[in-house]
Amino acid sequence: MTKVAVVFHSGYGHTLRMAQAVAEGANAQLVPIDADGNLPDGGWDTLAAADAIIMGSPTYMGSVSWQFKKFADASSKPWYTQAWKDKIFAGFTNSATMNGDKLSTLHYLFTLAMQHGAIWVGTALMPSNSKAAQRNDINYVGSSSGAMAQSPSDASPAEMAQGDLDTAKLFGQRVAQVAAKFCP
Repeated sequence: MTKVAVVFHSGYGHTLRMAQAVAEGANAQLVPIDADGNLPDGGWDTLAAADAIIMGSPTYMGSVSWQFKKFADASSKPWYTQAWKDKIFAGFTNSATMNGDKLSTLHYLFTLAMQHGAIWVGTALMPSNSKAAQRNDINYVGSSSGAMAQSPSDASPAEMAQGDLDTAKLFGQRVAQVAAKFCP
């Protein structure tokens, strides 16, 4: 069976909800990065054993959170031995505004994956971009590179758009399906 891990940082709970939806779709294990930028006990082992790693971070000031960056810098140890080479990778993010420079965060995650010699998976979801589109439609934010969500700055995690969470779940399913093709 394909093993998928979701490694993520969430500052206010919105990215956590997204991570949970991605993990549900991928039947994945969550590996949360804590407020100090550290993985839980066994976190590095979980990532080493995974066939696919889905990374998530809120978009803060046009990039990943410093806690995620600390994890990324620490991943130089598996990078040095090429331990994650040819694993399936993907990424997701959330910010308060519709654009919020979320693509910069996904590019950061993509670059990190490429440095590890990974194989990147996008959403493969058509954008919801017609006049009839509604906020709770699948891929309303319109990303192909990875899953994106938008949560108003004064909205609680419970108030996230269901369409964004459904998109995250479908994205998790896609990553798991691709991983199963590469890692039977």
